[in-house]
Amino acid sequence: MPAHERLTAAIKAANGDNRPALVPFITAGYPEPGDFINTLQSIATVGDVIELGIPFSDPMADGMTIQRSSFVALHNGVSLNWIFSELEMAGVLDTPLVMMSYLNPLLAFGYDKLAQRARETGVCAFIVPDLPFEECDELRRALEDQGLGLIQLVTPATPTARLKMLCEASRGFVYAVTITGITGGDTGLPDDLADYLDKVSAMSDIPVCAGFGIREAGDVVKVGEHASGAIVGSALIEVLEEGRDPRAFLRSLGGK
Repeated sequence: MPAHERLTAAIKAANGDNRPALVPFITAGYPEPGDFINTLQSIATVGDVIELGIPFSDPMADGMTIQRSSFVALHNGVSLNWIFSELEMAGVLDTPLVMMSYLNPLLAFGYDKLAQRARETGVCAFIVPDLPFEECDELRRALEDQGLGLIQLVTPATPTARLKMLCEASRGFVYAVTITGITGGDTGLPDDLADYLDKVSAMSDIPVCAGFGIREAGDVVKVGEHASGAIVGSALIEVLEEGRDPRAFLRSLGGK
């Protein structure tokens, strides 16, 4: 089956266990490059899908926590080529991977080479926050030629017609941003979250996973009542930053 269908299957398997899928996000190579694979393998025992952030100098959709982790990883020499080499040495995980990257590193690497290396190392799909749908054809074709997917992001401000189009174009799952803003906020989830997630889920034939602002077990429960999965990023990065056990934290959120 196409690699992006591994994502769909993993999320549905979690839902079959009567829980929302948990999708932990980490910045590759943070806090220490030498610990990357151990960290990845550790959270793979708890998460259903892993979102792997590619460090970038100007992560415009991310708040200070992920910006800080990106800066440190870049300073320590983490690059896309290094990440693929590390993944290759580790071997393909049972837990499917998604790469989240801004466009420039992918352009510099080359789309065809990117898709091939991703498929070889267990990456099933990409999230590219600064690539509009209208400009994604070249990357999408390169990924789909290798059975990989391009995951589309939607927000509470996405018009209904565009929301439908993005849901139809997405592969693996649809990424439903819970707020209009950047990651890492501490204002909590919005009051109208249920209506928004219900609307996205009704339009999508594949699972919908919600991200931004998910920090504790109650957030995961709240999201899980209206979507298939919850993405946790900044809160997990803070755990790694403080030297705490990421598995214990993810289990406290309801991980497998």
